[in-house]
Amino acid sequence: MTQKQPPLVLVDGSSYLYRAFHALPPLTNSKGAPTGAVKGVINMVRRLRKDYPDSHAAVIFDAKGKTFRDDIYSDYKANRPPMPDDLRSQVQPIHDIIRAMGLPLLIVEGVEADDVIGTLAHNATEQGLDVLVSTGDKDMAQLVNRHVTLVNTMNDTTLDTAGVEEKFGIAPNLIIDFLALMGDKVDNIPGVPGVGEKTALALLQNLGGLDSIYSNLEKIPELTFRGAKSMPAKLEAHREQAYLSYRLATIKTDVDLDVGPADLRQTTPQKQQLLELFKELEFKTWIAELEDEAGPGAAAAAADTPPAEYDTVLTEAELDRWIDTLREAEVFAFDTETTSLDYMQAQIVGVSFAVEPGRAAYVPCGHDYLDAPEQLSREQVLEKLRPLLEDPQQAKVGQNLKYDRSVLANHDVDLRGIAFDTMLESYVLDSTATRHDMDSLALKYLDHQTIHYEDIAGKGAKQLTFNQIALEQAAPYAAEDADITLRLHRTLWPQLAAVAPLKRVFTDIEIPLVPVLSRIERRGALVDAGLLGEQSRQLGARLEALEREAHDMAGEAFNLSSPKQLGAVLFEKLKLPVLKKTPKGAPSTAEEVLQELALDYPLPKVLMEYRGLSKLKTTYTDKLPLMINPATGRIHTSYHQAVAATGRLSSTDPNLQNIPIRTEEGRRIRQAFVAQPGYKIVAADYSQIELRIMAHLSRDEGLLDAFSQGLDVHRATAAEVFGVVVDAVTAEQRRSAKAINFGLIYGMSAFGLGRQLHLGRKQAQEYIDRYFERYPGVQAYMDNIRAAAASDGFVETLMGRRLHLPEINARNGMRRQAAERTAINAPMQGTAADIIKTAMIAVDQWLEGGAADARMIMQVHDELVLEVAEAEVEAVCEAVCSRMAQAASLDIPLVVEAGIGDNWDQAH
Repeated sequence: MTQKQPPLVLVDGSSYLYRAFHALPPLTNSKGAPTGAVKGVINMVRRLRKDYPDSHAAVIFDAKGKTFRDDIYSDYKANRPPMPDDLRSQVQPIHDIIRAMGLPLLIVEGVEADDVIGTLAHNATEQGLDVLVSTGDKDMAQLVNRHVTLVNTMNDTTLDTAGVEEKFGIAPNLIIDFLALMGDKVDNIPGVPGVGEKTALALLQNLGGLDSIYSNLEKIPELTFRGAKSMPAKLEAHREQAYLSYRLATIKTDVDLDVGPADLRQTTPQKQQLLELFKELEFKTWIAELEDEAGPGAAAAAADTPPAEYDTVLTEAELDRWIDTLREAEVFAFDTETTSLDYMQAQIVGVSFAVEPGRAAYVPCGHDYLDAPEQLSREQVLEKLRPLLEDPQQAKVGQNLKYDRSVLANHDVDLRGIAFDTMLESYVLDSTATRHDMDSLALKYLDHQTIHYEDIAGKGAKQLTFNQIALEQAAPYAAEDADITLRLHRTLWPQLAAVAPLKRVFTDIEIPLVPVLSRIERRGALVDAGLLGEQSRQLGARLEALEREAHDMAGEAFNLSSPKQLGAVLFEKLKLPVLKKTPKGAPSTAEEVLQELALDYPLPKVLMEYRGLSKLKTTYTDKLPLMINPATGRIHTSYHQAVAATGRLSSTDPNLQNIPIRTEEGRRIRQAFVAQPGYKIVAADYSQIELRIMAHLSRDEGLLDAFSQGLDVHRATAAEVFGVVVDAVTAEQRRSAKAINFGLIYGMSAFGLGRQLHLGRKQAQEYIDRYFERYPGVQAYMDNIRAAAASDGFVETLMGRRLHLPEINARNGMRRQAAERTAINAPMQGTAADIIKTAMIAVDQWLEGGAADARMIMQVHDELVLEVAEAEVEAVCEAVCSRMAQAASLDIPLVVEAGIGDNWDQAH
């Protein structure tokens, strides 16, 4: 389970402005000035910031004056009364407070707040980001998709795609059509006279959107709603009005904005300005909060964060004095500044260290600008630091020290004594509380706004590398990194050490894994660029053939990658049914739409194959050869310990976890991962590890017996669920049982299981009920873990790792149920992660002792991949499988299967 980036939060200020004004009792200060709307809106904004502290966010308000909708329809919102004076006087204070809170506030002329929100949500979705739109406006439901969710903080409800369908009876892509048919009295959108909610739903649920309704007017009299027979004439008479209403109801997603999702950063709150505003409005509780922060508590914080004294070390004598200081320290913070984020190519520009809060130094040794002061050479600095850095007894703390270790290795320095890492301390303490980069940690745990790299290096194509940055800017930035790292360690470590299981996870798993991962990354994986090139050529030829085939089917040439041209062919020329619309109202050509259409129509099937192969070509066969390091001839991925919430590793550049295995083309990519001459690839994989962990955790006798006897657990489950003897289980029954086994440990509902197995919901529920009858221990485990999670606020792996579940007691049912599903799955997935990490440490320890001519080169899911000398393959397989199987003690044995081959595909 990958840890997602926190959602972008977009607050519909105009919606809350009116709702707060009308919903709350009228409040005034001692001067008689109204303050109720201010209190209501700011309360909601404060709550959102508390609930989503690590999210980028913005508050959006309507601009004064007319919008483009008034140009389309002069009577738009004509029935709305002017803003009450008591409300108008509160708008500016609200804006002032939001700005003083450090939140971006957006007001764009000529459009409504909805359109600004729609555009930002669309842009974020295009970037794969999740979005939370805080609003009370039902029209916003049209924006909901798998990335966009609505939240109403006034009644604590959320609407995702399923929630929209449950509330309105239609999917989000039909909300605009719904509004176009019904109209909207508040906004004076005319709609179609005589069409109310029930009629609109009947039309949409039976015929689809507006275009489909008008293409099938003759079918309407057959429908069962009241007035169906006379409805075609009404619709025809008001066709133009319906489409006008559609345009008015459509939220724009292409507003020309000066900012994008990444720009919506919160700045440091202006506390003095906030205090003055709150005093003017007489908000006593908030005044007291600010004054408390500036009182004894602030003094104590100041004592913990003394004024910074940063040295810039330019002479050998100064460096010697600092080395003496470092050697005497129980632990010191260490950081490198480099020329690149690519750990294989990065060269050191300077190093920084800190021994106590506020006391740090930067040693420049690789700046290349002409007017630099005299600096020590890189060789001089590293040779002086080498004994200290390579001393395993000299404890160091850093932020993502795996990177620093790899960069030092480029200069033949072996960083040892990695005792602490603030990124990992934060991650083990609470993987879901925040992102684990230094800027986020400093803000969350120290309330400190760090110097951002962009502040000193600029942005975009013209961004400077660190060796180009003037020392006056570089030194404070670099020294602060070490200083903040030490402060974070002193804040986080006592919290971590106070919980024995978490301390063990940190000291026994995460910290020992750092050098292991560094070694795997630096060794890299050998790939056959020629084979990938040949596959790229073959995929290119197949793509050309598919393109010709698609053109023949369409009767014209068109760009298969253009949604607009594709939509015109599918829905205008070929008249295929429109299953979904984009936020702009165009028929959707998204993947899930094409998948559904491909069941009945040939062209979408061709398009699906084209898209799949095109993605393989651009992501892997074209790109992997370009990622080969010229010095090593290998590909070097980056493993991330602090991303996936449950403890699993993830990888990037390239992402090894996503190389396909179920398709022939995907397996051919794995064939390009080869062993060097004289060696073989060995892939050792845990067999059904999460199901085995489920058997152990649930103590279910049926599951334990199946695994203990070495049975095919899916076949055994099928026999239980379908009431047949094991030998009589069909392939289809085994497939269904496999879906049940894996589906239930991921919290799958009857609806989800039914969709996967192409069954009705009732029959899928019968399968689930029968499963729990046969495996009552599993049912009891799930009930117990839900209850424990609700009580504790977290769940644990067998080794003590915790996953916190902040929404386990949420009043909103959907959010609570999602947290409950996570509570069931996380102990299994997290335990599996702990086990393979423990196995990696054991295997690495064995190999580093010189036991065999072999090396780990990849870790993917539940699999370790090694490159092994041909003569030692059998011995290494036995030793690796043994160590992997002994990584944890369960009630049933862990089973490891090893494969051998000249390439990864053969070995898997």
